[in-house]
Amino acid sequence: MPLEDGDPVRRRGLRVNGEVSGTPRLGGTGKPPLQGTPVPDGSRTEVTAEGWEPGPALGDVDVSPRGAPQQAGQHEEALMAELSELVQKVVKSSGWWERHGVDISILACSFLLLPAGFLCLRSAQAIPFLAGVLTLGVVHHTLTVKGSHLASHNALTESKSWGKVWAIFFIELCSAFTAEQGTYNHVKIHHGYTNVIGLGDSSTWKLPFLNRYVYMFIAPLAVPIITPLVALDLLRNVEWKAALRTLCCMFLGLYCHYWLLLHVSGFQSPWSALLCMLLTRSLLAHPYIHVNIFQHIGLPMFAADRKPKRIHLMSLGVLNLPRNTLLDWSFGHSLISCHVEHHLFPSLSDNMCLKIKPIVSQYLKQKKLPYNEDTYASRLRLFLQRYEELMVHAPPITELVGIQ
Repeated sequence: MPLEDGDPVRRRGLRVNGEVSGTPRLGGTGKPPLQGTPVPDGSRTEVTAEGWEPGPALGDVDVSPRGAPQQAGQHEEALMAELSELVQKVVKSSGWWERHGVDISILACSFLLLPAGFLCLRSAQAIPFLAGVLTLGVVHHTLTVKGSHLASHNALTESKSWGKVWAIFFIELCSAFTAEQGTYNHVKIHHGYTNVIGLGDSSTWKLPFLNRYVYMFIAPLAVPIITPLVALDLLRNVEWKAALRTLCCMFLGLYCHYWLLLHVSGFQSPWSALLCMLLTRSLLAHPYIHVNIFQHIGLPMFAADRKPKRIHLMSLGVLNLPRNTLLDWSFGHSLISCHVEHHLFPSLSDNMCLKIKPIVSQYLKQKKLPYNEDTYASRLRLFLQRYEELMVHAPPITELVGIQ
């Protein structure tokens, strides 16, 4: 949800370790542009395993106070280049199985579990039935969250053509969303302008008219309903051929799920099948919403013309959560415990993000750069306590001072 426009807040005195001093003033943010809308600069965020291109964005402005801004900017670029070289060595020494095979196997296993999930729902006994709900719920989120996320970054294959096919399959057929708008808003906007006010500041996840408990614990249940409705609205911004393809894929995916519940699982009425669809598709909706806000909102935010270089932008504005077996499987390491690594090197698969995690964390800490980590429970308490500040009011703009 877009927030009302207003004067930006400035927090002064942010040091490299992320501590902030100063008094904020209420500020605002705008709505992220849709596909085709010009953005402030042409920063490039996608880095492939073969050719690392972490160069500076055209709109990057050095915010070091006094001194030699050009030298400071070159130093920051050198840091990113040095880290990229270290990561590149790991990627080049890794085989196909580590780069893509592990994550493809997880997605394949999820497909193989589908028949068992639908057959379990035929049982009149509670335990097998609940096992079927749990199985289908985990499989659904693995395909729609992990699969769609990897496909949007073309991290499942090194072929762009197959990458497009997988994006359509996972995003449109499995997730009931539009591939073009989903990829553009996530890859080009969120990753290109992470925590930049009005662009990649995660404001689309905010619903300021809801109170904290409704938003955190009740609203996620509506995600399966809201997702296709938002997708239909976004179809106005794509070509008619892509819109028609998306409509066909969305209908096919939803109808196949419904048909299987009726004819394989044995549901007797359409309403019971639809209710089961809602139940399985919202099984992990709560951590899905929570993860999307925990890892960015509440961290430093920047103006488009006053954002730091890439390595500082990602180290300051991204947070890792601890490893969790269920969420690692369903959402992927790049969305849970390796989110910092993912934002620095977004084209890498979940397994590769996990493999480079020790290198990235050690390098950032060695260079006295932030490496944000926190627990799920700690972030949940923070958002419940500071919900008005973080999720209702416009986020403040952080002014970096004294970055070395």
